[in-house]
Amino acid sequence: MTDELDPVIHVPTRLRIVATLAALPDGDALTFTRLQDILRLTPGNLIIQLRKLQEADYVSSTKTGSGSASKTTVVLTRKGRAALGAYTRALRNLLGGLDTDIAADADADGDHVAF
Repeated sequence: MTDELDPVIHVPTRLRIVATLAALPDGDALTFTRLQDILRLTPGNLIIQLRKLQEADYVSSTKTGSGSASKTTVVLTRKGRAALGAYTRALRNLLGGLDTDIAADADADGDHVAF
């Protein structure tokens, strides 16, 4: 594993999707509409982001039924769970050197730290 941030997960919407699915017990799924409601995404946006995650094998989806009775469920794969773990470690490593005392002092004074 590298210390680089995974570009697939790094996109904020995809990070929110993966984090939401990771909060479920391993193997549990959410319906597409429930995931859409939780994340407050349009169907089109969610479809596009899920497609990118599926191409990386980070999520899988299953469609049951047909027509108006169809239901799509989405689950985080083992590879997706591992990728989120690696992403989290890389982010912690990246931020580990940040001097939080300086940032906290600047924030308390109402100043902003510029990079």
